[in-house]
Amino acid sequence: MFFNIQDLEKRANSKSLTESFASYELSSLNKSFDASKTYDIFLSHSYLDAKHIKLIRDDLISLGYSVYVDWIEDKSLDRTQVTSETAEQLRIRMKQSKCLFYATTENYQKSNWMPWELGYFDALKDKVAILPVKSRPDSSEQYNGTEYLGLYSYITLTEDTKQNECLWVNNNKDEYVKFDEWLEGKKPFIRNN
Repeated sequence: MFFNIQDLEKRANSKSLTESFASYELSSLNKSFDASKTYDIFLSHSYLDAKHIKLIRDDLISLGYSVYVDWIEDKSLDRTQVTSETAEQLRIRMKQSKCLFYATTENYQKSNWMPWELGYFDALKDKVAILPVKSRPDSSEQYNGTEYLGLYSYITLTEDTKQNECLWVNNNKDEYVKFDEWLEGKKPFIRNN
């Protein structure tokens, strides 16, 4: 299944210790730049979807992955302006990340930074996957990206044989590999039915 806003919000509302979005932003103000930190995932996204991106980040962290989101990790960045300083900071963070997830939320096409991040990371490490984010649950296992996004594998979230949630990297509904194996260099393989 794909990540979807409806399920993300249900899970967030069901957590008794979930912080409000505003209090989360305030609690993160004192973070400082750490050039030695590494991340499993650089989450490329539109800030217009910040509330949902935080929920996705929380889900990914609960699955055991470290996730870079610029406005959470690097409060001093000003993504509203394209500057060489911001670009350099993002380059450093991309070098510290194992892969990039390109979150195709409702507002992703409005982002000035996302296409740049995708191109830079693809050339840097060739470890890019689209993270389709739907508005509601979708039983489809197929993602058809538009234009150049269709060139990349995409992420789904399903249960593995042990009934735990697991990330999968898919070329299509019949070619997939577990995310952890993909990070180690394995390619999606054809499912045997």
